[in-house]
Amino acid sequence: MTPATILIIEDDDLQYEIYEEALGQYRLARARTGSEALARMPEILPDLVILDHVLEGGEQGLDFLPEFKDLLPHVPIIIVSGALAVQQQLRALQGPRRAHYCLPKPVDVHELRRTVETALVECGRNEIVRQFEALERAQRVDALELFSRSTDRLSRQIHIFQLLRGSHQRANISALARQFRVARRTIMRDLHELIRRGQLPPEVYPEWDKPPPEG
Repeated sequence: MTPATILIIEDDDLQYEIYEEALGQYRLARARTGSEALARMPEILPDLVILDHVLEGGEQGLDFLPEFKDLLPHVPIIIVSGALAVQQQLRALQGPRRAHYCLPKPVDVHELRRTVETALVECGRNEIVRQFEALERAQRVDALELFSRSTDRLSRQIHIFQLLRGSHQRANISALARQFRVARRTIMRDLHELIRRGQLPPEVYPEWDKPPPEG
């Protein structure tokens, strides 16, 4: 398989040498500033970005984070910096244009390798796929729940019809609610539907011409 491409935005030569040694199994590309990275991203098309905060020419990496995410919305970004306060780190890791990880400097090489491996497997497009799969599962669960509730309601209405068929007396709402273990308003709605469908006479609940409100 073709190794992943990592864009490293780092102006310090010694720090970049550490990345070269630690991440030698990947294809590495380098930019010294955020501006250079923005210009080169379309040609590099990285699978992951490592972003320093304090860059050449007074640029700050976090300032470019929204533009990076607009260009490469599914690419994980790891911020590596020793100059970020806790609040800055939290802001960088929150919101729709967020970074995925934030590592301190001096960087721990073993932690860096683990983070890169995890990000390449768990984040990016794989993350989007998992989100869609989770949404599909949730929709299926909702559909099954709705189907179950519909089936329960139909079954209950059949039983109520059998109990009250041929009767012109007002139904005992409370007794039916206890028998079927539902709220009184649920029985009232069931009676309304049975009357509307012509299965029960209006006398079963004569003074009620509208279904009770939900809730």
